[in-house]
Amino acid sequence: MALVGRGHVVLSSVPLQVLLYLNSYYFAFFFIAEILMFVYKGQVLPYPSSNLALDVLLLFLLLGIEISRTYFAWKGNLTERRVPLTLALGLAVPCVLLSLYLLLWQTYVLRAEVIISSILLVFLGFEAVLSCLAIATFAKAGALE
Repeated sequence: MALVGRGHVVLSSVPLQVLLYLNSYYFAFFFIAEILMFVYKGQVLPYPSSNLALDVLLLFLLLGIEISRTYFAWKGNLTERRVPLTLALGLAVPCVLLSLYLLLWQTYVLRAEVIISSILLVFLGFEAVLSCLAIATFAKAGALE
């Protein structure tokens, strides 16, 4: 906690903000790598076209949810608001499920996908823990005011 201005205590979580920043770049890498792996699998493996379309659709769904989750977590942390952080925490659930789908349940899973999906799940887990701590800090500070 740092004092800023006229006695205002900064409650934003720096570790959470750093993790969100790093995750935004990592997810861009993850998305591009997954697209390239789907192109590879579509060309080399006997991938049924309906399954390929479903897997790509779920990847784009993950993209939309992850962008929304990161935005709400980013803004909630910087503005010290519980509601956006709680919403981001709720959006982490479908992100985890879709990441698990890409890790375990898609038609063909490459070793590279196992690695990058596992790293994404680690990011999501750490961000969820730090979001819970930030929400608790904001709630405690709100109760003291």
